[in-house]
Amino acid sequence: MTVVGSRHSFQQSADTLSLFKDTPGFSSYATGGTASLPVLNGMADDRVASFVDGMRLGSDCPNHMNPAFSQIDPDAVATSSAIAGITSVSMGGDSTGGTISVERKAPQFAQKGNILVTGNGRQDWRSNGGGSGASGSLTIANDSFSLRYEASYNHASDYSAGGRGGRVLSTSYLSYNHAVTAGFKHRNHQFSFTFGQQDVPYEGFPNSYMDETNNRSTFVNGKYTGQFHWGELEARGFWKRTTHAMNMLSDKGGHSATTGMPMNSDGRMAGYAITATIPLTNRHHLKVGSEFEHNGLNDWWPPVMGSMMMGPGTFHNLNGASRNHLGHFFQWNAQWTPRFSTELGARSDVIMMNTGPVSPYSWGGMSGMMGMMGGMGMMSMGDAKNAHAFNAAHRGRTDSNLDITALARWNPTDQISLEGGYGRKTRSPNLYERYGWSQGGMTAKMIGWFGDGNGYVGSLNLRPEIANTASFTVHFHDAHHAVWDVMIQPFYTYTQHYINVVRLKGLSRGFNLLQFANHNAQSYGINAAAHTILWDSHRWGMGHLSTTLNWVRGQDNVTHSGLYQQMPLNGTISLHETRGPWSGHVDLTLVKAKHTVDWVRNEPKTPGYALLGLGMGYHWRFVRLDLSLENLLNQRYFLPLSGRALSSLPSDGSLPSPVLGMGRSVNLTLRENF
Repeated sequence: MTVVGSRHSFQQSADTLSLFKDTPGFSSYATGGTASLPVLNGMADDRVASFVDGMRLGSDCPNHMNPAFSQIDPDAVATSSAIAGITSVSMGGDSTGGTISVERKAPQFAQKGNILVTGNGRQDWRSNGGGSGASGSLTIANDSFSLRYEASYNHASDYSAGGRGGRVLSTSYLSYNHAVTAGFKHRNHQFSFTFGQQDVPYEGFPNSYMDETNNRSTFVNGKYTGQFHWGELEARGFWKRTTHAMNMLSDKGGHSATTGMPMNSDGRMAGYAITATIPLTNRHHLKVGSEFEHNGLNDWWPPVMGSMMMGPGTFHNLNGASRNHLGHFFQWNAQWTPRFSTELGARSDVIMMNTGPVSPYSWGGMSGMMGMMGGMGMMSMGDAKNAHAFNAAHRGRTDSNLDITALARWNPTDQISLEGGYGRKTRSPNLYERYGWSQGGMTAKMIGWFGDGNGYVGSLNLRPEIANTASFTVHFHDAHHAVWDVMIQPFYTYTQHYINVVRLKGLSRGFNLLQFANHNAQSYGINAAAHTILWDSHRWGMGHLSTTLNWVRGQDNVTHSGLYQQMPLNGTISLHETRGPWSGHVDLTLVKAKHTVDWVRNEPKTPGYALLGLGMGYHWRFVRLDLSLENLLNQRYFLPLSGRALSSLPSDGSLPSPVLGMGRSVNLTLRENF
């Protein structure tokens, strides 16, 4: 089922996923300030295929601190789409929740004989946390060659929670993005090459024991499109390297990369994607494709001088780990009548994974005896035993996965559109789910992208998830799809071998050591959205009302607990007015209390809340100014999906509270185009 998100008229968040905040079935959970992790119909993070400019990007970090959408600024996005549940096989495999894709705008070219010079700029400011940002692009082109440069900067200090919640620690960040795109056009053929780099000197994470102390991602992405007598060909090739460092910023008591707990990772990705679209007849089209992605990752933790726990050697978490994905698909789209169409598709994905031998901080010996004297020896000996067992095991794994999609669309009248179908989607474990080997309380707690404070251990015996989804969508609308529409979408998913967790033992403060394990699970829910134009006149301008409603419920069929990070019932009501150069909006966000939780992970319950926002804007010929007030009433609320505030551990040794949301903020954005 396809839900398309479009660019908002103004964007004041550094998080690209905020582009989808009004999309039915979509939610996200905040990690750092530059990025959050996506959720579609209750399926989170790696269960959602995340594409940036056609590149399937994951995270090169045991805490997922550099997710895909942190690597492109929202101002650089030209088109965006979110596809939940039943995803076309041409939109990628190795995912069970759906696909989110964002693309930069294609190269611009001038008319023959002319020179094109165009660009834009943006400056913004946020009162809460002193956030600021700027971005800009410049294009110079003739009729066959185009060159574009894009850059952005975003910064914020720790924000303040609503009410009397005070400062939320570890929410500061600083990021830079740069990209150069060159385009070439010749008759029916077009090439583009993008070279880009992201730098994050620091980023705090309130729901993690660690912070990001440096991150650099460099990529090259090439794209070719060509029109031939037999159809259309699109080919992409890409390469990316990420160097990533974690430690503790001052909020958590860290002072430099030589204290605290330094953790480093080095990730590399390379691949291609080739798709051919072949018209069989005027009503039938065949799409075939081949894709390959190589992901390599080293994850090592240097010793800390003078520490009996973190030394004397280097802790190798992943050593030469690789995850290679080879996929092929075919997709048949048929328009049987003007009112009835179908889509059938199948794809095969082969996931090949392996990793080299690992090592703990200490193999024992004298260091182990010294650690024993300090009360740490048991941890050292345990990690050494775990490492020996892991290195002795056969670590190579190959999964052969099959995806199937069957969709039908029917418009029985000009006012009703129906869509329904079935999808089988498969996902193999990520590197940490399969190869996280340490069972030490301290080291295992350094692995986990869930924000819950627990420790995580991988399992070599994990099987791929297989999600079977049935969904039905009904649209009621006016004959021209212009004045009003109502969408209702129920769905049901049964997942075989859902990768969940089991408890191994308890840790301090009520946290637990958890190991990934396959269970069967189910999730079901309803997405709904409506839109109508309330008035449209020369005197009063245009006013329109839009609403969304999302409800999902997930259950582990083995533990009978709720699935982790399921958003409670929530909805939005928005009233927008446009009159000449003026515009304004009133937004109300409603979230019900979260009572159904995953008790295995001690997921916190959160109370319900309502947030009110106001905004207005004025547009001149080449300039637009926007002013907004978020959380106008300064409501104190907890984020239902963001885990626990590990940067604010209670002094009594109890579990920390959930992470508090941002309080009132005045936001100002100025945009220029030329």
